[in-house]
Amino acid sequence: MTTSEDGYFLYHSIGQYPGKEQDLTSAMAELASVWGASNDKQWPYLLGKRAEFIDHWRALIGAPAGSATTCENVTQGVHMLMTALPDGLLRGRKVLVAADCFPSNHFLLTRLQERLGFELQTVRPRQGASWVADEDMIAEWDNNVALALITWVSSTTSHRTDLDSLVAHGRRMGSLIGVDVTQAAGLLPYSVNAPEVDFAVSTSLKWMCGTPGAGILHVRPELVSECRPELRGWFSQDNPFNWDINAFEYAPDIRRFDNGTPSIMPAAASVPALKWHAGADRDAIFRHNRKLCDILIAGADDLGLKLLTPRPEGERGGSLMFELTSSEVAARVLDALRTAGFSADTRSATLRLSPGIQTTEDATRELLDVLGKSLAGS
Repeated sequence: MTTSEDGYFLYHSIGQYPGKEQDLTSAMAELASVWGASNDKQWPYLLGKRAEFIDHWRALIGAPAGSATTCENVTQGVHMLMTALPDGLLRGRKVLVAADCFPSNHFLLTRLQERLGFELQTVRPRQGASWVADEDMIAEWDNNVALALITWVSSTTSHRTDLDSLVAHGRRMGSLIGVDVTQAAGLLPYSVNAPEVDFAVSTSLKWMCGTPGAGILHVRPELVSECRPELRGWFSQDNPFNWDINAFEYAPDIRRFDNGTPSIMPAAASVPALKWHAGADRDAIFRHNRKLCDILIAGADDLGLKLLTPRPEGERGGSLMFELTSSEVAARVLDALRTAGFSADTRSATLRLSPGIQTTEDATRELLDVLGKSLAGS
């Protein structure tokens, strides 16, 4: 019998790990005890939790000290970076992005082009294709591209870009290069230095199993010194306790991207998940995902479902997307899965399945059985 734990296929959304509820409950109880005490120990504790959060992320993505800070989400992180770039760097030039990026980023870029004066160039999938091919990104990436935002793994197909080839081409074009690592961070190995990018953004959800509101922004140290964030405040200074309103000076490192009093609760709430992840056997988690994905692909093939995700292992993240015949069928399938105890989701006529650390092989095979019966009845 499937349980809510072993039938969990939503690692492209929230992400769970064994003991998460207990860890989070304990951490929040400790925070409440500190914050509710009638003393002056609150800020050292909270700022320490924020620093712990940043340090875990720096270790995960290989970011040097002074190059990573918190943000609310990926969209905000991209906005923070782009609006801090030197005046005129983007104006009259292009910003390149793939059509299968996270839609929120595209919504942001569409608006920013009006104010920052760049032309947004969106690379579309080839006719009949489900994702944007790397060679098509390269074909539209010329030396007039001031900045390119690469989606490492697509949330719509789980297509994984070849960062080495894309970044190498971008360097030849003289572009600034950013990468959104959200959909694979914590499952696939990633370093901001291999290949070196100018900035990287992520949330702490999905494979990291953290909480919403706990985003991370990394900016290459050499680029940091050129940036002047427009949203600035007392935490943007080297000494936040400088109260001279006529003597503001940006901090020399990533702290210049901070502004007012930081939002620490999401970071503190995500520390237990990041600590769990740091101590987990990541290779075993990856192998487990690949084994269950192989079972799902084979089973879906038997059911005649179209796989929207690349079949080669090296070309995909940890999720699988399958095309159903209509959004109505997708809704019925999802209802059947939920009734049987599975957690999955759909986007229109696309079924999204992401097996992770809690998901079991037995539950994976049972899901295929429920899926087959549901499709036969539709």
